[in-house]
Amino acid sequence: MNDTVTLVTGIAVGLALIDAMLFAASATLQHHAVSDKQADGHLTMRGLLSVVKQRRWQAGIALGGLAVLLHAIALLLAPLRVVQPVGVLAVPIAVLLTAARVRLRPPRGVVLGAALAVTGVVSFVIVSAGSVTSHPPRGSAVVAACLVVAALVVLLTFAGLASRGWLRCVAYATAAATAFGLVSALVRAVSLSVTSGEAELLDTGTLLAGAVILVVTVGGGWLVQQAYAAGAPAVVVASLTVVDPIVAVLLGAVLLGEGAHTPLGLWLVMGAATAAAVAGVITLAKHHPDATTRATPVEVLLEASRP
Repeated sequence: MNDTVTLVTGIAVGLALIDAMLFAASATLQHHAVSDKQADGHLTMRGLLSVVKQRRWQAGIALGGLAVLLHAIALLLAPLRVVQPVGVLAVPIAVLLTAARVRLRPPRGVVLGAALAVTGVVSFVIVSAGSVTSHPPRGSAVVAACLVVAALVVLLTFAGLASRGWLRCVAYATAAATAFGLVSALVRAVSLSVTSGEAELLDTGTLLAGAVILVVTVGGGWLVQQAYAAGAPAVVVASLTVVDPIVAVLLGAVLLGEGAHTPLGLWLVMGAATAAAVAGVITLAKHHPDATTRATPVEVLLEASRP
């Protein structure tokens, strides 16, 4: 039995890794398309309509859709605390893709950030993989969680509208990440309810949860496009891949009881691993090649990248 659980968990982690790669490629393509159509860090409706006609953006959306599908399958196989943190690996992948696009060698800060992020995520997954159980959620708890998350998303969206520059980018991306964290938790909750026999696929509650997932996903997608228009892709990817797992893991603990029997020592280790991943993401965002080219002439970058 334990061997089967380990195999299934390994498959889920593998799918999450592929999902991270696809997400990084999707983010790079979408940002490249959106950044040409923004005005003052804000993507207008006319700009959005122009963007959706570009093949680059369409390819990015297609890759993103495939990433979402793989992510959903991974959530069917393993708990949130195992699947969600793997997504942070999209950050170093996105940095490498951007570095290849601008043909600049990643600086030492990027290498350090990638190492911290990967180490933190791998440590988190190893520690959490064997210490999690899940149970179907209560309907009232799901409704309360949706209301709280919705309020946070609205507040962050207004913060994005009221701010400029990198603050706008972070606010929009964090709002999207919070929304997507709720989506992951709902997908996991619905799958547990259906597979346990406590709910049917066509029950009113299940269909309502599906509708909420669809609406939140579309809204989160719009927020991501606004974030791409306001800042560098690494900032967007970093915000998504750090905040999304935190929200999803917290919701998994509250709604699904994941981690209820985890010893305090393991929580402390996972906290340290998360801190390392966050530090890596911040370092990556600070030294991202695309972010640097926004404020630094290419000639200076070329000179700085030489040994």
